[in-house]
Amino acid sequence: MYPKVRRLVLAAALLACAAPALAQPAPGPFRFATSLMGEPKYPADFKHFDYVNPDAPKGGAVRLAEDGTFDSFNFVVPRGTVGAGIGLIYDSLTTQSRDEVATAYGLIAEGLTYPADFSSVTYRLRAEAKWHDGTPITPDDVVWSFQVLTKNNPGQAFYYRHVKSVAKTGEREVTFTFDQGGNRELPQIVGEMMVLPKHWWTGTDANGKARDVTQGTLEAPLGAGAYRIKTFVPGRTIVYERVKDYWGKDLPVNVGRNNFDEIRYEYYRDDTVQLEAFKADQYDWRVETSAKNWATAYDFPARQQGKVVLETFENRASGVMQAFIPNLRRAKFQDPRVRRALNYALDFDGMNHTLFFDQYKRVGSFFSGTELASSGLPTGAELDILNGVKDKVPAGVFTTPYTNPDNPSEQSRRGNLRQAADLLKQAGWEVKGKQLVNAKGEPFTLEILLASPAFERVALFYKPALERLGIQVSVRLVDSSQYVNRVRARDFDMIISGWGQSLSPGNEQRDYWGSEAADREGSRNYGGIKNPAVDALIDKVIYATDRQQLVAATHALDRVLLWNDYVIPAWTLGYTRSARWDRFARPAVLPQYSYEFPDIWWWDADKAAKLGGAK
Repeated sequence: MYPKVRRLVLAAALLACAAPALAQPAPGPFRFATSLMGEPKYPADFKHFDYVNPDAPKGGAVRLAEDGTFDSFNFVVPRGTVGAGIGLIYDSLTTQSRDEVATAYGLIAEGLTYPADFSSVTYRLRAEAKWHDGTPITPDDVVWSFQVLTKNNPGQAFYYRHVKSVAKTGEREVTFTFDQGGNRELPQIVGEMMVLPKHWWTGTDANGKARDVTQGTLEAPLGAGAYRIKTFVPGRTIVYERVKDYWGKDLPVNVGRNNFDEIRYEYYRDDTVQLEAFKADQYDWRVETSAKNWATAYDFPARQQGKVVLETFENRASGVMQAFIPNLRRAKFQDPRVRRALNYALDFDGMNHTLFFDQYKRVGSFFSGTELASSGLPTGAELDILNGVKDKVPAGVFTTPYTNPDNPSEQSRRGNLRQAADLLKQAGWEVKGKQLVNAKGEPFTLEILLASPAFERVALFYKPALERLGIQVSVRLVDSSQYVNRVRARDFDMIISGWGQSLSPGNEQRDYWGSEAADREGSRNYGGIKNPAVDALIDKVIYATDRQQLVAATHALDRVLLWNDYVIPAWTLGYTRSARWDRFARPAVLPQYSYEFPDIWWWDADKAAKLGGAK
């Protein structure tokens, strides 16, 4: 935090003399890149990232698929559904390397500087950075972008709430000043913000009507990125074209990237239709999220002939928690014994065998698959951190490793249901006339809200076990727009969703689990967690000063989230399943933390000629 400045009742001359004593922390060295994990991998004069092909040919097209629909190109406001790929038309101050953790290199900005206490950051913009109409990108654009994003988007306002001010501080410089010191992530996360053209959004459209950044729009916006919107059909199709004179095409961070002349998004309202469209060569690349489809749906002629390639990519960049999420804002879910009972009722082993062809493993951490996942009993630095909140966390945190109920046999399943019934009874629920009711005689009802038919069979598999406990269960499948609106408004009993986690967690944890986010519409604290111990542990994560401390704090946070049974953990894979029509080539070695399709891949004319069809 800034040191307090005493009020001085002095003449202007004396105040000027005292200025050195009142000065802000001295700026640090000018940096071309910044990392939360030590020093950046690449030197200041690097030519390109190691994982790209700098000589990759430009050309061709790639066709991608999306679920649902879209009704806007304005990502500033949270209302409506923004068209897929809109980030292609914009640039941010910095861009991330994909073979490092939490390391950013200058994009619109040629570099940055911040003091040792991280209480501010100054970005210097590149003189050559321009919008697609040739207008230079200026500090005014950055300041205005930040202001409209935080004013009109509650999620952005919360994420950037520690930015006290942002101002132009030089011809090509903009400074973000924070309300505290010690938050080492803040200088980097403001660099992730996509910059908008102030002159375009405050101007008029082709009909002379003033544009309004607070409203959705289907007018193709002006951008500064590697692509622009070429054509679109509202709700159905968006085509982006590569900007041949893109100002940043020769920057080291962009060499070997953005290789396709066109990137096309087609929308499908039903996954079954989407899969059949893929088989019919209506789009090129598919990430398969259904274990059943992966096991049974790809035995078709094009696959047999080698025209379609199936490939898995190891997930090394992030952790995940996918779960059934009860809404703690509703009284029936506030008792942790009720939530634990719902976990005992989930027959994961049976579900995995019957529905998932034994492809999945049960999630046992909010940071599953990473070194950040807790295990065993807390020791060392983690134990020290947990002792600081000992009176606010379940006792089991210190005595028993967290585990999900195991149910490999029919006998264990029956035993788990008995455990669930006992927990519900302890929480004040009893079965009367085959119906679970509380002391007031109110029945326990549970609606599982879904937006995807793929999850319907999962919810229906879960339903009978819950009904055996006396719970009245309904499964409600709604369209994507209604689902988004209901989740934003917290109008649900239970959803199936999750959180991806980076290898360097930080300020986003407040949006996931923080008390202030629980009642904020649009936050990712879906369940409504309000826990002072969780808030304190989030701060330990954010203000960690080195990797060792960060890992210990994250272990502690993970353990407390698990032991409160805020969710019923679901399942995960250690890899991504993909299918593609064999028209593309890629670098020999992909980046460590991402397969980066289509960003660093390219159109292979020879392969495409053999397949024919799409161009």
